[in-house]
Amino acid sequence: MKTPNDRPVFQVSAKPIQLQTTIQLPSSKSISNRVQIINALSYSPWPVKNLSDSDDTRVLAAALNSNDSVFDIGHAGTAMRFLTAFLSKIVGEWVITGSERMKQRPIGILVDALNSIGARVEYVDHPGYPPLRIYGSHLIGGEVELDGSISSQYLSALLMIAPTLDHGLTLKLQNRLTSRSYIEMTLKLMSYFGIRHEWKKNVIKVPPQDYLPRDYTVEADWSAASYWYSILALSPKGEIHLPGLVLSGLQGDEAINEWFSWFGVETQTTADGISLQKKDEITPKKLYLKFHETPDMAQTMAVLCVAKGVPFHFTGLETLKIKETNRIAALQNELRKFGASLVEPRNGELQWDGTINPDLCMVDPVVETYHDHRMALSFAPLALKYGEIRIADPAVISKSYPNFWDDIKHAGFGIDEV
Repeated sequence: MKTPNDRPVFQVSAKPIQLQTTIQLPSSKSISNRVQIINALSYSPWPVKNLSDSDDTRVLAAALNSNDSVFDIGHAGTAMRFLTAFLSKIVGEWVITGSERMKQRPIGILVDALNSIGARVEYVDHPGYPPLRIYGSHLIGGEVELDGSISSQYLSALLMIAPTLDHGLTLKLQNRLTSRSYIEMTLKLMSYFGIRHEWKKNVIKVPPQDYLPRDYTVEADWSAASYWYSILALSPKGEIHLPGLVLSGLQGDEAINEWFSWFGVETQTTADGISLQKKDEITPKKLYLKFHETPDMAQTMAVLCVAKGVPFHFTGLETLKIKETNRIAALQNELRKFGASLVEPRNGELQWDGTINPDLCMVDPVVETYHDHRMALSFAPLALKYGEIRIADPAVISKSYPNFWDDIKHAGFGIDEV
């Protein structure tokens, strides 16, 4: 089957069984991308070990190791933001562009912040959006005020170059901080490479100092683990071993180890990773979750709740509208095909009353992915609920979890192009 845009469609099929499998997860994309920038700023002689093989990480690695001056980063939002800050202090003239969706994703807040501390970043086409032309030079640094409710990647991009600025950086955050866990990840990684900082209330200070080159190995990705938690939650019983996954405190998405206990999935630490076990069929009566620290888990949890018939009210989703797609709208569109009408009571919220409307249910629906890897990844476990599910543009998973289709085939799922 081909979609109207002539994209392939995968039919994912599965039978509820007692699952027993071992899965080698991809390494953390978030950690990989940050450590690549830090490693470059430290002039380290050692390559980062166990880098993610995701599109985002490969795009960033290619740019950092390139002799070109023009970089097309495709859909990689992290690469766009991190490179914008990084290249602003690397002497030369640079251009960063991306996909059509990337050209619709705002970056004006980061550009204004960089220009206020001595950078020269200009818009090639439309003010506030990529492509960007960057005249890299020595940066003074100083004080920057930013809205804390914006994407944490803007803040991380600034923090990582902060030690290299003449006067360092004082970051004053206004309003509620979104995705605090990602800022903490950035600062913990900077600390590992020798950087001191001070964080009091809404002010983060990073004085000028040198990064210390250090050997580093990236741990497995908790975002990728969430899809296996969901698969086990939708299975009657089973156990999944995830080597390389650790409760290190670096990744905010570790929170799912508690969330999924409410669905009967227990997390146990092993000598080489994590073991997930499903022994009992339990579900919460209703789920209230705040996603300020874990926005990437919203799709996994929304799809699971609909599959399990659990009403929910999610908050802290403000940044979902500026991801690879508007994830709020995408979830509403695609879960409606299964009879679930999700509403957005206020900006950054998503709610479902637990009702399935048979009139909305489509026969053999095709889940659209909107160039968003997490749409494909979070909907695939529904095959355990419906027997089979069809997903358009399945290659989109390469952005964060390139081996996902192979992994679920290994676990007993059927994958056929139709």
